[in-house]
Amino acid sequence: MAEKKTKKGVYLLPNVLTTFGLFSGFLAIVLATKGQYLESAIAIFVAMLWDTLDGRVARLTNTQSAFGEQYDSMADMLSFCVAPALLVYFWQFEQMGKIGWIGAFIYVAAGALRLARFNTQIGIEDKRYFQGLPSPAAAALIAGLVWTKEFIGTTPYDQYLAMTSWIILVSAGVLMVSNIRYYSFKEINLKGRASFKLLLIAILIIIVVTLWPSAILFTFFFVYALSGLIITIIDVRKKRVLKKNR
Repeated sequence: MAEKKTKKGVYLLPNVLTTFGLFSGFLAIVLATKGQYLESAIAIFVAMLWDTLDGRVARLTNTQSAFGEQYDSMADMLSFCVAPALLVYFWQFEQMGKIGWIGAFIYVAAGALRLARFNTQIGIEDKRYFQGLPSPAAAALIAGLVWTKEFIGTTPYDQYLAMTSWIILVSAGVLMVSNIRYYSFKEINLKGRASFKLLLIAILIIIVVTLWPSAILFTFFFVYALSGLIITIIDVRKKRVLKKNR
């Protein structure tokens, strides 16, 4: 009986897009070390864009592979775990001493655990929901915070900024490793037909984001982070009502 030959080589297109995302995450770290915090935050959003594209392209072109899944996970670790933590550390935590780097490490460790758990659930998870806050969304929340504050400039409340940033960063880490459900948006069919109104709405959203990108993106991902908590509260209340009606 002839042995089954293993396929050599990798799918080029999705893995090239993943490499672009990896480069963006690495660039974000370099920029953060140089004190270019706004540019670093934008680089994280660029990495998020590439991460979205590589997955979509792989599914649309049927070029998904085990290698691509693992490579994408490693790129995510750098771009959405290490880069945001170091960005906030150099931005606000460097003067906080141990508390600062401990907060940054909690986020990195939580992100690594989140990605490891996701990898073990590939193929068996509920496609409609993520278990825990996705690492790209957590990174976008942190990058959006930095981008918005850098855009606003100095305020009378800057004395509270370091501690507020620490709380948001650690909270994002906790949400990543939680069992809270988050809508995945994977059911959206990009290949199917849609109404003309939806196209107009999409164009309007793009225009609004272009006008106030930092504030809109930070608000969106902050609301998305809260949405999982809201879903959990609704589910708990439904279960209580069902128990009472029995």
